[in-house]
Amino acid sequence: QVQLVESGGGLVQAGGSLRLSCGASGRTASTYEMGWFRQAPGKEREFVAAISWSGGTTSYADSVKGRFTISRDNAKPTVYLQMSSLKPEDTAVYYCAARRKNYYSDYAKPELFESWGQGTQVTVSS
Repeated sequence: QVQLVESGGGLVQAGGSLRLSCGASGRTASTYEMGWFRQAPGKEREFVAAISWSGGTTSYADSVKGRFTISRDNAKPTVYLQMSSLKPEDTAVYYCAARRKNYYSDYAKPELFESWGQGTQVTVSS
């Protein structure tokens, strides 16, 4: 497993932007598939975006396509989630997740990710 630490959350007005970062520690962290999930109050955790270890494959939830971009820098190693055109319904705690096995699919299944960060709050005001 790797240790994950998210940062970059905060309060933003609708239409604004934020960039979340997820730093990963561990010798092999750069080989892990990484994902972002979110959980709003009273709702289940839902998939947001994911990226393969090389960055060559990405996946997004329909609700964020065209607005969010996931990327990674394996030299650090850090995964980013650039969020633009934010909406009040994007308000949630955002979690970074990692998995050692490279599936190149099934990114929306949280049960396939074995490492999780503590979460960072994103609040979008209307």
